[in-house]
Amino acid sequence: MLPTLFEVARFRRELNDVFTLELTPPAGAFPFRAGQFNMLYPFGVGEAPISISGDPDRPERLIHTIRAVGAVTEALERLRPGDGVGVRGPFGSAWPVAEVEGMDVVFVAGGIGLAPLRPAIHQVLANRTRYGRVVILYGARSPEEILYRAELERWSGRLDTYVDVTVDRASPGWAGNVGVVTRLIERARFDAPNTAAFLCGPEIMMRFTVEALNSAGVEDRRIHASMERNMKCAVGFCGHCQFGASFVCKDGPVFRFDRIRSRFNVREL
Repeated sequence: MLPTLFEVARFRRELNDVFTLELTPPAGAFPFRAGQFNMLYPFGVGEAPISISGDPDRPERLIHTIRAVGAVTEALERLRPGDGVGVRGPFGSAWPVAEVEGMDVVFVAGGIGLAPLRPAIHQVLANRTRYGRVVILYGARSPEEILYRAELERWSGRLDTYVDVTVDRASPGWAGNVGVVTRLIERARFDAPNTAAFLCGPEIMMRFTVEALNSAGVEDRRIHASMERNMKCAVGFCGHCQFGASFVCKDGPVFRFDRIRSRFNVREL
């Protein structure tokens, strides 16, 4: 599958090392499902798998939020409006947003893990009456590293949505929670037997989040986690992201937790 040339419409700095690219699809729209990812290719440098962070109901603008951590993402960081970038996708599985209608929905994100969850949050909030209680729990390392701060405040201002944010380390002027995001679960009210949980963030965060959700009464089959281990080709061909009998790029990145529990804590799998 060859990359298609997209044009950068907007560059937005989110954090010191995190930025958002808004791309214009050459066909006028780019349909995708919440949770899927694309391969982005700054020409002459290489490709990287990047989750889509935009609204599936606005396919006329393709949005990715990216942390600059290597040669490819640093090349993407140098792009500006009018530049071209190659795109292959969309790839992978999606958050089961439609399947959990009628249930309480708990989103738990850590760090830049809020970006892959954002499309699902958009969809649930756009169809708010179809869901029970909606809970968004977010953890960042410090107040300066809170992603989408304005959007979190906007969601928090809704009377029909519960939002709670915590940081690992406070800084002067921070009056909010301090501690790991799992501590927010015990005080977030939801009907556990009728709750679906969507998780994205560091794996250790997701491991303890699953334990906390289980303790609250949420079954593994109601928990969905986005795994983003070692994806490279996006089509299950190269084998870099093999995860037991699955490939993260092809069978994931969103997995129902009861289907991966036995493999989840195995390192180097």
